[in-house]
Amino acid sequence: MATGGVFERGMLVLEDLGLTDVLLPFLLIFTIVFAVLQKTEMFGKTGKNFNVMIALILALGVVIPHITGYYPGDFDVVNIINRALPNVSMVIVLILMALLMIGIFAGGPVWKGNRLSGIVALIAFIVVIYIFGAAADLWSISQRASFLIDGDTQAVIVVILVFALLVWFITKEEKTEGSRLLQDFGEMFKK
Repeated sequence: MATGGVFERGMLVLEDLGLTDVLLPFLLIFTIVFAVLQKTEMFGKTGKNFNVMIALILALGVVIPHITGYYPGDFDVVNIINRALPNVSMVIVLILMALLMIGIFAGGPVWKGNRLSGIVALIAFIVVIYIFGAAADLWSISQRASFLIDGDTQAVIVVILVFALLVWFITKEEKTEGSRLLQDFGEMFKK
């Protein structure tokens, strides 16, 4: 791989200026907070100025302690964001690729009135929470559970889960009208 290219030097200059430590986390937090406040209309339709100020204050409230070093140890929010975002981006790309394949081969997903939307949203939410927890080192394995790291143990667990899923699928009863948890979860995302 060639080194010393113009783009590589340009990225190194931007990194020296604080691109990943200051600018990108600030823009990400500001944009997400502002979008949520705009969508929820917490301050009404004319509350755009309030939304901008709240998003600005929250974004600065995250970035400034990172710059000054006031965050304790491994709980620096900017470092957690910088460690987790590549994995979250990978999950988003995987979901988009799956949707693309469904669209190409199945003629498009049927989201309304189907449990697929709720299941996909729930799995994506759990995966993103796990990625951020792993980036913050919240899921460290204790000494008693360290046997779960072994590949043979993981294979046995996967086989047991697959067989349990098959047994459940074969022996399941027709659902009654009262059990619609995942379908109701999917209904939340409809417009």
